[in-house]
Amino acid sequence: MSLAHLTRIAAIVCVLPALLVGPADGKDDSWEVDGKLIGKISKKTGKVKKSEDVSGIACTKQKGFPRTCLIIDDNLQDAQFVELNDGKLVVGDPVKLIKNKFGDEQLELDGEGIAFSQGYFYAIGSHGRPRDGNEKLDPVKDRDEINARIASNSQIVRIRARDGADAKPEPTLTLRKIITEETILRDFADRRLEENGVTIEGIAIKDDKTLLAGFRGPVLKGDEGKSRAVVLSVPLNALFDGGEAQHKVFRLPLGPARGVRDLVTYEDGILILAGPGACQCGTYAIYSWDGASENVTLLSELEQFDPARKPEALLPLDRNGKKLRVLILFDGDEEGKPTPVEIPAPD
Repeated sequence: MSLAHLTRIAAIVCVLPALLVGPADGKDDSWEVDGKLIGKISKKTGKVKKSEDVSGIACTKQKGFPRTCLIIDDNLQDAQFVELNDGKLVVGDPVKLIKNKFGDEQLELDGEGIAFSQGYFYAIGSHGRPRDGNEKLDPVKDRDEINARIASNSQIVRIRARDGADAKPEPTLTLRKIITEETILRDFADRRLEENGVTIEGIAIKDDKTLLAGFRGPVLKGDEGKSRAVVLSVPLNALFDGGEAQHKVFRLPLGPARGVRDLVTYEDGILILAGPGACQCGTYAIYSWDGASENVTLLSELEQFDPARKPEALLPLDRNGKKLRVLILFDGDEEGKPTPVEIPAPD
């Protein structure tokens, strides 16, 4: 089968799941958020609202409580420190990640994921064409603004955890160049998400030396017409230290029209939160992956939540034998409505 055929846009077939009112037991098991996770500024009042666009979380350790963590909202230039306790998030200081502007307007990172490794947090932007559902940006007249927004969200920002809110951000634009030169991805680099364009939503660090970027889009069509989600593997030193960019593209079978919504390192492997790609309907699931092959294992279909909700961030909490408790945060819910879920543990 030709490479061109393998990289053809996946047919997006939306099958609405059966209506569920979640959680399944009717209880609200979400954790308390002590403090305020900041979001967009209200156009009416000029005040900072509570976040409704939580898109990523990572912590300085995988086990135990309390943990120092960093949370990102995809409409801000900042991330925010939190202390994670069992049953509660205590909100800390924000930290500035970028300072990009177009004219007098601050441009967002469109931060979609956070990872931690060897004393550093890594926040990743979507690396795609700006979200413009109403198509207000004209491709010709607004070209400068479009390019400015792409430059703003095509960054990975590294900060030292121990420096807290005083951390000096270290940004890199290298990944965007790799994407636009990679045969499998370059034709999707400047398309809108709705057109199956490039949109990164997950990040993990494997073995403290390799960055894994998980793509919500494009969703590719693989053998026998089955959907394949994309993960791009790049050495950290190639991104931040000028090393050789010997990258690799993985095409993972995460189910029909599903892309990556989050990645997280757990034990010796990777957990994947999978969900709808360009299509806004569909279901979500959690997979385990070794980070080296194209084989994944389904751990759980997330069928206990109202299908209108959008699981966006995943954090392992603790393991009890063959069960793993994870925390899920939702895009569109106030302050992410962090909710613990028990799933089968990876082997």
